[in-house]
Amino acid sequence: MQPKSAKGAETKAKIVRTAADLFHEQGLRSTSPDDIIEASKTGKGQFYHYFKSKEGLVHEVLQSHLVAIKTGAAPLNYEISSWQDLETWFLSNIQLQKSFGMKRGCPFGTIGNKITEGDELIRQDLSLIFEVIKNKLAAFFIREKARSRLSKDAKEDQLADFLHRRCAGGHADGQDPEEQPSR
Repeated sequence: MQPKSAKGAETKAKIVRTAADLFHEQGLRSTSPDDIIEASKTGKGQFYHYFKSKEGLVHEVLQSHLVAIKTGAAPLNYEISSWQDLETWFLSNIQLQKSFGMKRGCPFGTIGNKITEGDELIRQDLSLIFEVIKNKLAAFFIREKARSRLSKDAKEDQLADFLHRRCAGGHADGQDPEEQPSR
Protein backbone atom coordinates (compact mmCIF):
# COMPACT_ATOMS: atom_id res chain seq x y z
CA MET A 1 0.00 0.00 0.00
CA GLN A 2 1.22 3.47 -0.86
CA PRO A 3 1.42 6.05 1.95
CA LYS A 4 -0.95 9.01 1.75
CA SER A 5 1.35 11.48 3.49
CA ALA A 6 5.02 12.38 3.71
CA LYS A 7 5.06 11.08 7.29
CA GLY A 8 3.53 7.79 6.12
CA ALA A 9 6.12 7.52 3.34
CA GLU A 10 8.92 8.03 5.88
CA THR A 11 7.42 5.39 8.19
CA LYS A 12 7.19 2.88 5.33
CA ALA A 13 10.74 3.70 4.22
CA LYS A 14 12.00 3.28 7.81
CA ILE A 15 10.41 -0.16 8.02
CA VAL A 16 11.98 -1.16 4.67
CA ARG A 17 15.45 0.11 5.69
CA THR A 18 15.25 -1.60 9.07
CA ALA A 19 14.08 -4.87 7.52
CA ALA A 20 16.86 -4.76 4.92
CA ASP A 21 19.47 -4.34 7.65
CA LEU A 22 18.00 -7.08 9.85
CA PHE A 23 17.65 -9.52 6.94
CA HIS A 24 21.30 -8.86 6.09
CA GLU A 25 22.45 -9.19 9.70
CA GLN A 26 20.29 -12.04 10.99
CA GLY A 27 18.98 -13.70 7.85
CA LEU A 28 15.51 -13.79 6.39
CA ARG A 29 14.02 -16.62 8.44
CA SER A 30 15.61 -15.45 11.71
CA THR A 31 13.98 -12.02 11.45
CA SER A 32 10.36 -11.76 12.53
CA PRO A 33 7.90 -8.94 11.87
CA ASP A 34 8.08 -8.22 15.62
CA ASP A 35 11.87 -7.80 15.35
CA ILE A 36 11.38 -5.30 12.52
CA ILE A 37 8.62 -3.43 14.36
CA GLU A 38 10.75 -3.14 17.50
CA ALA A 39 13.95 -2.11 15.69
CA SER A 40 12.14 0.44 13.49
CA LYS A 41 10.25 1.85 16.49
CA THR A 42 6.99 1.61 14.57
CA GLY A 43 3.71 -0.03 15.46
CA LYS A 44 2.24 -3.36 14.46
CA GLY A 45 -0.66 -1.51 12.85
CA GLN A 46 1.76 0.54 10.73
CA PHE A 47 3.66 -2.58 9.67
CA TYR A 48 0.54 -4.42 8.55
CA HIS A 49 -0.97 -1.30 6.99
CA TYR A 50 1.94 -1.07 4.53
CA PHE A 51 2.85 -4.76 4.26
CA LYS A 52 0.22 -7.47 4.32
CA SER A 53 2.87 -10.10 5.03
CA LYS A 54 6.56 -10.58 5.66
CA GLU A 55 6.91 -11.78 2.06
CA GLY A 56 5.42 -8.49 0.86
CA LEU A 57 8.02 -6.64 2.91
CA VAL A 58 10.84 -8.80 1.49
CA HIS A 59 9.60 -7.91 -2.00
CA GLU A 60 9.69 -4.19 -1.09
CA VAL A 61 13.20 -4.55 0.35
CA LEU A 62 14.46 -6.23 -2.81
CA GLN A 63 12.72 -3.69 -5.04
CA SER A 64 14.39 -0.87 -3.08
CA HIS A 65 17.78 -2.54 -3.60
CA LEU A 66 17.05 -2.87 -7.33
CA VAL A 67 16.10 0.80 -7.66
CA ALA A 68 19.26 1.81 -5.76
CA ILE A 69 21.43 -0.30 -8.09
CA LYS A 70 19.77 1.07 -11.22
CA THR A 71 19.92 4.70 -10.08
CA GLY A 72 23.41 4.63 -8.61
CA ALA A 73 22.19 5.12 -5.04
CA ALA A 74 23.46 1.70 -3.83
CA PRO A 75 26.39 1.51 -1.39
CA LEU A 76 28.44 0.13 -4.30
CA ASN A 77 28.82 1.83 -7.68
CA TYR A 78 27.88 -0.61 -10.43
CA GLU A 79 28.55 1.86 -13.26
CA ILE A 80 31.96 0.63 -14.37
CA SER A 81 33.61 2.37 -17.30
CA SER A 82 37.31 1.78 -16.65
CA TRP A 83 39.65 -0.77 -15.13
CA GLN A 84 40.10 1.68 -12.24
CA ASP A 85 36.32 1.69 -11.72
CA LEU A 86 36.36 -2.11 -11.67
CA GLU A 87 39.15 -2.14 -9.10
CA THR A 88 37.30 0.47 -7.02
CA TRP A 89 34.10 -1.63 -7.22
CA PHE A 90 35.96 -4.71 -6.06
CA LEU A 91 37.72 -2.89 -3.21
CA SER A 92 34.42 -1.25 -2.23
CA ASN A 93 32.94 -4.72 -1.80
CA ILE A 94 35.76 -5.56 0.58
CA GLN A 95 35.41 -2.25 2.44
CA LEU A 96 31.67 -2.80 2.82
CA GLN A 97 32.35 -6.20 4.37
CA LYS A 98 34.95 -4.66 6.70
CA SER A 99 32.35 -2.11 7.83
CA PHE A 100 30.26 -5.07 9.04
CA GLY A 101 33.24 -6.66 10.78
CA MET A 102 33.42 -9.30 8.01
CA LYS A 103 30.39 -10.96 9.64
CA ARG A 104 27.85 -10.55 6.85
CA GLY A 105 27.55 -11.97 3.38
CA CYS A 106 25.94 -10.50 0.31
CA PRO A 107 22.58 -9.00 1.34
CA PHE A 108 20.92 -10.67 -1.65
CA GLY A 109 22.61 -14.01 -1.11
CA THR A 110 21.63 -13.89 2.57
CA ILE A 111 17.98 -13.60 1.55
CA GLY A 112 18.35 -16.08 -1.31
CA ASN A 113 19.84 -18.77 0.88
CA LYS A 114 16.61 -19.09 2.86
CA ILE A 115 13.90 -18.89 0.24
CA THR A 116 11.64 -21.87 -0.29
CA GLU A 117 9.65 -23.25 -3.21
CA GLY A 118 6.72 -21.03 -2.33
CA ASP A 119 8.77 -17.82 -2.50
CA GLU A 120 8.48 -17.35 -6.27
CA LEU A 121 8.13 -13.54 -6.16
CA ILE A 122 11.25 -13.25 -3.98
CA ARG A 123 13.12 -15.64 -6.30
CA GLN A 124 12.14 -13.48 -9.28
CA ASP A 125 13.24 -10.29 -7.49
CA LEU A 126 16.62 -11.84 -6.67
CA SER A 127 17.09 -13.13 -10.21
CA LEU A 128 16.41 -9.66 -11.57
CA ILE A 129 18.89 -8.04 -9.17
CA PHE A 130 21.59 -10.58 -10.05
CA GLU A 131 20.90 -10.15 -13.75
CA VAL A 132 21.14 -6.34 -13.55
CA ILE A 133 24.45 -6.51 -11.66
CA LYS A 134 25.87 -9.15 -13.98
CA ASN A 135 24.79 -7.15 -17.06
CA LYS A 136 26.44 -4.00 -15.74
CA LEU A 137 29.70 -5.88 -15.26
CA ALA A 138 29.40 -7.68 -18.61
CA ALA A 139 28.77 -4.38 -20.41
CA PHE A 140 32.15 -3.14 -19.21
CA PHE A 141 33.89 -6.28 -20.50
CA ILE A 142 32.07 -5.99 -23.84
CA ARG A 143 33.29 -2.39 -24.23
CA GLU A 144 36.84 -3.38 -23.29
CA LYS A 145 36.78 -6.25 -25.76
CA ALA A 146 35.60 -3.88 -28.50
CA ARG A 147 38.52 -1.57 -27.67
CA SER A 148 40.94 -4.52 -27.88
CA ARG A 149 41.79 -4.21 -24.19
CA LEU A 150 40.43 -7.66 -23.46
CA SER A 151 41.16 -10.90 -25.29
CA LYS A 152 38.80 -11.70 -28.14
CA ASP A 153 38.39 -15.14 -26.54
CA ALA A 154 37.17 -13.67 -23.25
CA LYS A 155 33.62 -14.54 -22.33
CA GLU A 156 32.08 -11.38 -20.90
CA ASP A 157 29.14 -13.09 -19.19
CA GLN A 158 31.39 -15.63 -17.51
CA LEU A 159 33.79 -12.92 -16.31
CA ALA A 160 30.89 -10.88 -14.95
CA ASP A 161 29.34 -13.92 -13.28
CA PHE A 162 32.67 -14.91 -11.74
CA LEU A 163 33.30 -11.44 -10.30
CA HIS A 164 29.81 -11.09 -8.95
CA ARG A 165 29.90 -14.56 -7.37
CA ARG A 166 33.23 -13.81 -5.69
CA CYS A 167 31.97 -10.55 -4.26
CA ALA A 168 28.66 -12.14 -3.26
CA GLY A 169 30.52 -14.83 -1.37
CA GLY A 170 29.63 -17.47 -3.92
CA HIS A 171 25.90 -16.97 -3.39
CA ALA A 172 25.00 -14.97 -6.49
CA ASP A 173 22.14 -17.30 -7.30
CA GLY A 174 20.80 -17.75 -3.79
CA GLN A 175 22.36 -21.17 -3.26
CA ASP A 176 25.10 -22.28 -0.96
CA PRO A 177 28.36 -22.91 -2.90
CA GLU A 178 28.21 -26.60 -2.01
CA GLU A 179 24.76 -26.86 -3.61
CA GLN A 180 25.69 -25.14 -6.87
CA PRO A 181 25.90 -27.33 -9.94
CA SER A 182 29.26 -27.54 -11.63
CA ARG A 183 29.60 -25.61 -14.85
